[in-house]
Amino acid sequence: MVYRVAITCSYQIFTVAIGWHIFELTHDVMALGLIGLAEVVPYFCSALFAGHAVDVFSKKKIAIFGCSIYALMGCLMLIVASSDWSQTRMRPEWLMYFSIGLAGVARAVIRPTFQVLFTQVLDRQQYSRGSAISTAVFQMAQILGPAIGGLLIAWFGLTSAYMATLLFAVMGVGSLLALKYREETKATHSDSILVSIIEGFKFVFRRQIILAAMALDMFAVLFGGAVSMLPAFITEILQGNPENLGFLRAAPAVGSTLVGLWLARKPLDEHAGIYLLASVVGFGLSAIAFGLSTTFWLAAFCLFLTGVFDGISVVIRLTILQLTTPDNMRGRISAINGIFIGSSNEIGALESGVAASLLGLSASIVFGGAMTLLVVVACWIAAPKLRSLHMKDLESDD
Repeated sequence: MVYRVAITCSYQIFTVAIGWHIFELTHDVMALGLIGLAEVVPYFCSALFAGHAVDVFSKKKIAIFGCSIYALMGCLMLIVASSDWSQTRMRPEWLMYFSIGLAGVARAVIRPTFQVLFTQVLDRQQYSRGSAISTAVFQMAQILGPAIGGLLIAWFGLTSAYMATLLFAVMGVGSLLALKYREETKATHSDSILVSIIEGFKFVFRRQIILAAMALDMFAVLFGGAVSMLPAFITEILQGNPENLGFLRAAPAVGSTLVGLWLARKPLDEHAGIYLLASVVGFGLSAIAFGLSTTFWLAAFCLFLTGVFDGISVVIRLTILQLTTPDNMRGRISAINGIFIGSSNEIGALESGVAASLLGLSASIVFGGAMTLLVVVACWIAAPKLRSLHMKDLESDD
């Protein structure tokens, strides 16, 4: 948990700082959208190979490698923020987008390692509550990270935020070095990376519940995620400042944390599929309300609600994956899930930037929320096994 908090805070502080930094230099919503593209391309290129590596090699060493990349990002951006670029021909934005690309590689490595280590330190009967606690802790870090980032930028400048990115990454390395866990199950299939990856995809696509849960969250985040547009939304609609950016970015995490703590005590084992679909409906409606907001507190409340509904969705989806995935495939399945879910954040940022430039900022957010509702309708029709799901029916060898 310390590892996850540290690395999440590192990434969140970096994201707040880089978004504010780029918009401050360009005043262009499309430049914010390109942040997503700069991260998702290296993520896509490395995620599947990272998943294979996690199933075969030391999880701890791979996780330390990912933390080290975050530390490198912090060092690079410290140089960018503290240098005078007026005397050179090089534009600092290119180094900033390069740092964002490094973040994509790091996330591709870190996502499957945490999910596998999670199952190594818990017994199977603890997965449901463990997922809720893990989500709550993760969301607490997502509250802490943006809040720290926004306050550091406002009080001490961008260099302090990038220094915090570096320090939290170092904390992540320290926690991993102290981690002890039982001997993990390693993959015993063919040594071919391509065969290994194909086995992972076959596993996912042959199981309607897993595929539908992944696709539902992917498209919901793709269309309904408005967080990437917050620097522009605050500046152009709310007339806010960096503190407002940090707090608004943290608002969804507050909702997810509270619902995660509740689900740790009251797991949604019965009618889990219905709850999953209903939570995505709530997410889409909250995104629409946020797009129509004109005051800071209304916007914050709407983002809080998106976090509540997203928290329910995340806990149910992670529990589904943990209960249905064999130990020797957890790295690959987590990586595939990351491509479905994690990359949709970055592609969603690009989609939000394009839509905002074409439709206007508020209209693009409302459009994304409406599309999320259509995704739920499609999933309800196409995946009857998901809507009738009860957690007790899932088996790892299904």
